[in-house]
Amino acid sequence: MTTSLPRLLLALAALLPLGLAAQTAPLVTLPGTPTPVPTELRSEKLEMTSTDEETRAIATGSVVLTGTNLRITCDRLEVIATRIGDKDGAVPTLEKFKYLLATGRVKIIQDDREATCGRAEVFPREDKVVLTEDPVIVDKSSDFIAAGERITLLRGKREVLVDLPKFTGPPIRDLGADAKDQPKQ
Repeated sequence: MTTSLPRLLLALAALLPLGLAAQTAPLVTLPGTPTPVPTELRSEKLEMTSTDEETRAIATGSVVLTGTNLRITCDRLEVIATRIGDKDGAVPTLEKFKYLLATGRVKIIQDDREATCGRAEVFPREDKVVLTEDPVIVDKSSDFIAAGERITLLRGKREVLVDLPKFTGPPIRDLGADAKDQPKQ
């Protein structure tokens, strides 16, 4: 099933891990930035329920979310957003995210970075993304891998907090006192 929820998903794509930003795609593409593309959500099932204050959407079964410089796959994706606009319609205008939860074989790809985990939570009002259940972040451009029990990404601070971290990176040259001359890396 393909569901088009442009405002919801465009904002979602802008808020997700590894590129967390509380804005939509710019009207003008700057050099070195990806060309904006429509955001698309595919899943086997989608349920949306609304109250006067918020809308909750739950996509299940082979969930794939694609957008500008972003691809997310998981088993289940839940989004909660504040309702604005026509509150009498079945599908309201959604622009303000409160919470996003991706669970089950979560994989997030952006540029040459990839995150995998069992659970990814986005807290846009706190500018925070929390990855749990065996989270791993791979930066293919630098051969750097970060893993841990819990990885927290903080937007705007370029800060990553890792519980029980394990980091793997490219080799460094021997810096010991008996080291032979080696080319600098």
